[in-house]
Amino acid sequence: MARTVERLTALQVARATTPGMYPDGGGLYLQVTGETARSWIYRYRLRGRRREMGLGPLTALSLADARAAARECRRLCSDGLDPIVERERARSLRQAASVDVVKFEEAANQYIKAHRSGWRNPKHAAQWSTSLETYAFPVFGDIGIDDVTTTLILKALEPIWSTKTETANRVRGRIEKILDWARVRGYRTGENPARWKGHLDHLLPPRRRVATVRHRAALPYSDIASFIVDLRKRDGMSARALEFLILTVARTNEVIGALPGEIDLKQRIWTVPAIRTKSGREHRVPLCDRAIEIIKEMGGLPGEGALFRSPRGGPLSNMAMLELLRDMRPKLTVHGFRSTFKDWAAETTRHENIVTEMALAHKIDDEVEAAYRRGDLFEKRRRLMRAWATYCDTLVQPGSVVSFMGTTRQRSGRAMR
Repeated sequence: MARTVERLTALQVARATTPGMYPDGGGLYLQVTGETARSWIYRYRLRGRRREMGLGPLTALSLADARAAARECRRLCSDGLDPIVERERARSLRQAASVDVVKFEEAANQYIKAHRSGWRNPKHAAQWSTSLETYAFPVFGDIGIDDVTTTLILKALEPIWSTKTETANRVRGRIEKILDWARVRGYRTGENPARWKGHLDHLLPPRRRVATVRHRAALPYSDIASFIVDLRKRDGMSARALEFLILTVARTNEVIGALPGEIDLKQRIWTVPAIRTKSGREHRVPLCDRAIEIIKEMGGLPGEGALFRSPRGGPLSNMAMLELLRDMRPKLTVHGFRSTFKDWAAETTRHENIVTEMALAHKIDDEVEAAYRRGDLFEKRRRLMRAWATYCDTLVQPGSVVSFMGTTRQRSGRAMR
């Protein structure tokens, strides 16, 4: 019975000089194209496709070597793998191994450098560096970025996931971005082990279950008018800036960075540029009568430099209003006045929630609603802010009735002044 594999002998191989294909069996052939041009070929079929793979010249591979190579190819095919593809993959890995390994810390620094110019707040880059230096670099900063695994990421995150949940999640997100960037740059391959959805969400408890939500201390809206009275008794730039912030429900950095050129007194509009808003979008703010008065108290317009200036020159410090507030109401925060406004609008007016949200320059999370709300509802917001200014300027007595936007409510401790 004729043999189906290992048909050739070493002598036959050595004497084969006539051009042609000499089968050894099992897909292995000796290919002769000339007296000195002899090489090994492996032919196979995978997923209905015929392929031919060169194994190497006879001068490099003996008959025994060629048979060993053919056996490995047959093993790959039986596993559903293409020998040609696997050879290329192995070649790529060898090439990658010959290149200097990029460590995670190095890749992180490259990422920060590449994105620094696109970050609006200079502190953002510092926060990235500090958080990674504190929590990620000690665990795997000196490890090749292609060797960063889920185990290493958990080792960095688990100690702070329950105690510093928000910080831990930010670190996780930053690691994820760096690893994605590294994959695009060709520094690593495979899935991202810092990915939350479908990966780490199976290994770590949801943030809402371990993090205690701390709301910023806010003044009850029923006390806002008396607070404004106390605030107006105080001299100084910080007091005027804080009152302006309350009347415009703006954020601290938006107010202390306000410039004369952003304000249109005729149209009574303050346009906060995108670079200074949290959403990254330009925000128009309607100005009430008292806000206009404050602007004029600051010297009016036009002018150069910050609208609210420090006595030492330049804009107010981002702590100036908070320090004033600590002296007046130690437990309150500046940001909390936005919550005061939100509570007032929700409980005492009929203004739509979307109008209130846009007054606060909040991002609309609902994609469908956002698609329909492409405008900024400015005229509706102007009416809302006018009502807010009136409320802030109205002291009342017990048992009186206050009406805003057609809503009449009995108040236990307020009456029109």
